[in-house]
Amino acid sequence: MRIAILGGGIVGVTTAYFLAKAGVQVTVIERNPGVAMQTSFANAGLISPGHSYTWASPQAPAILAKSLFYKDQALKLKLVPDWRMYAWCLKFIQNCTAAKARTNTSRKARLSLYSQSIIQEVTGREKLEYDRVSKGLLYLHREDTSLQRAIRNMGVLEDNGVPLRVLSPAEVGQYEPALTDYTKHISGALYCPSDESGDARVFTKAMYECCVAMGVRFMFDTVATNASVEGDRIKFIQTCKGPIDADRFVFAMGCDTSRFARKLGYRLPIYPVKGYSVTFPILDPERAPDVGGLDEHHLIAWARFGSTLRVTGTAEFAGYDTTHKPSDFSHMIDVAKLMFPDAIDFTRPSYWAGLRPMTPDGTPILGPSRHKNLFFNAGHGHLGWTWSCGTARIVSDLIIGKTPEVSLDGLTLR
Repeated sequence: MRIAILGGGIVGVTTAYFLAKAGVQVTVIERNPGVAMQTSFANAGLISPGHSYTWASPQAPAILAKSLFYKDQALKLKLVPDWRMYAWCLKFIQNCTAAKARTNTSRKARLSLYSQSIIQEVTGREKLEYDRVSKGLLYLHREDTSLQRAIRNMGVLEDNGVPLRVLSPAEVGQYEPALTDYTKHISGALYCPSDESGDARVFTKAMYECCVAMGVRFMFDTVATNASVEGDRIKFIQTCKGPIDADRFVFAMGCDTSRFARKLGYRLPIYPVKGYSVTFPILDPERAPDVGGLDEHHLIAWARFGSTLRVTGTAEFAGYDTTHKPSDFSHMIDVAKLMFPDAIDFTRPSYWAGLRPMTPDGTPILGPSRHKNLFFNAGHGHLGWTWSCGTARIVSDLIIGKTPEVSLDGLTLR
C-alpha cells in the first residue's frame, strides 16, 4: 500500500511514522523546505490534558464581543472581509451552551489522555530528546471568582480521568519556586501533575529522522495545487513538481486543509486562530521555572526548553495573516517580566506568530471521507502538540484496517 500525506508538520510527520511502522510505503508532501515550519514551529510546548476545556463556552460570546472594543483581551475578534470567518463564528456560538461545552470538553479530555500515552510510548521506544519536562503544569488564577469557577468546572476533566489538585498561592510557590514572588498576585491555581511540556518542533524533527530511517520519502518545497478525482476516489495529487499518485491520501495540512479540501467540494469547519510566542534566553537557571503552565487571567503560557523560556499568548481571529510586529508582544512580555523578572534576558526576544487550525466545537476531524481513499487528520486547534501522536495512531489504524483504541464519537467528518 502506498500512502501520500499532505503536510509536514507534527501531525503529518507522526502520521507518517505510524504508517511506516505498520509497513506501509509513505510519501510526505510539504511546501516548506523542512518539517515543523508553521504551526509546530514555536508553539506553547504544553502537553496538557489538564487544559482540555473547549473554547466554546457560555462565556465565550461575551468575551469575543468585548474584544471589538477593548484591545487588551486575550481572545480577540478582528472584523476581516472573510465570510467564512463569520460562518465559523456562528457555528462556534451554537456550541457555546453548557451541555455542548461539557460534551466537547469530555471528548477533548479523553483524546488528550490517550494521545499523551502514545507520545510517552513513542518517546520511550525511540529514545527521543526534546527538552521534555514531566513535572505537571500549573494553571494560575488571579481572582477568587475565577478560581472558584475553575474548581466547579474541573469535575468534567476529573470525570474523564484527568487528575487535578487545587493549590493555594503558598503551595504554588512550593511546586515552582520561581513563582514565589508572583504568588502575591494570584488567588490560587489548579495543578495537573501528569501534564508535561517539551519542544514540539524538536520532537517533530526527531520523528522525521525516525521516518527517514524507515524509508519514508519527504518531498520538500513541493506545493500541492490540485487533486485529480476519478469516480469516488482520488487518482493523484497535482504538485508544482508533477503528479503524485498513491493508493490512499491523508490531508494533514493544518489550517490549509480546509482551503485545499474545498477543491474537492468539502466544507470543513476549520478556521485559523492566530497565536503569538516569544522565546528568551535564560539568564539565571536557578530563577527560571522548570514547571510550565498558564496564567488564566491573561491566557499567557510559559514553558522552559533547556536554556530558553518560551512565553505564548493571544487567540486572534484575523484570517490567515501571520505577520507581527514587536508591539504585538508587549503585553505578554510585561506579564513575563512580572512573573520571572530576573530569570530571562528580555533584551534578546525571538518573535513568532502562527495559526491554530480550530474547529467550532474544538475537536479534530479524523478518518475517512466520501472519497474512499481520502482520510483527514486536521483541526487540532490549541491542542495539536497534545493530540499529535494520538490522532496519528487513530488515522493510521483506520487506514490499515485496525479498530482504533478510542471512540471516534464527535471526531469524524461533520
